[in-house]
Amino acid sequence: MGLKIMMAVSGLYFVLFVLMHMYGNLKILAGHEQFDTYAHHLRILGEPMLPYSGFLWIFRITLIIALIAHVYSALTLWGRAGRARQQRYLVKDAMHTAVSSRTMRWGGVALLLFIVFHLLQFTLRSFYVGTDPVSSPAAMVVAAFQTPWLTLIYVLAMIALGLHLHHGVWSACQTLGFTNTAKARGTAKMTAAVVAGLVVIGFLIPPLAIQFGMIK
Repeated sequence: MGLKIMMAVSGLYFVLFVLMHMYGNLKILAGHEQFDTYAHHLRILGEPMLPYSGFLWIFRITLIIALIAHVYSALTLWGRAGRARQQRYLVKDAMHTAVSSRTMRWGGVALLLFIVFHLLQFTLRSFYVGTDPVSSPAAMVVAAFQTPWLTLIYVLAMIALGLHLHHGVWSACQTLGFTNTAKARGTAKMTAAVVAGLVVIGFLIPPLAIQFGMIK
């Protein structure tokens, strides 16, 4: 039970981060200046008590800890489930369990690979897509999402994220005891659907707007 709680809490922490990240991304709709100002404020947040980008690094460290906890608990529970499966289920239940399991497990692996790709591109700036390297965060985002294949990767990744969140938020509510009544279960299901839908739509608006020339 401890591993399930750790996975649920770390997962909900990521939900909070994803919503904050989505809000920041939507700043690009207000123009380059607004987006660059937002990016700059993140780096000076907490000054002078914290050094430049100090808040961001503290937040990144907590995210890394949460990611390790989430992946460790997921892999451990995955392994236990495999060892415990010693008898055949009914065909219908087996199919349902397999689809749900594969969606969460392999979707989670795909998202982990995407996170690495995303960090290399926009945080570490190990490579650039689109035009030559640019110093402005807004210009870098616009240049990247003017490239169709990159936009397609992000569309697929956000769909995967939405599926993961839909099931993950519901599972976290179950684990933390928020689904003890029929009304609570309905609320949890609705919350999971709203969060998943909001995240997918919110994250896809900027790259699609850039790809179709609405933001330049």
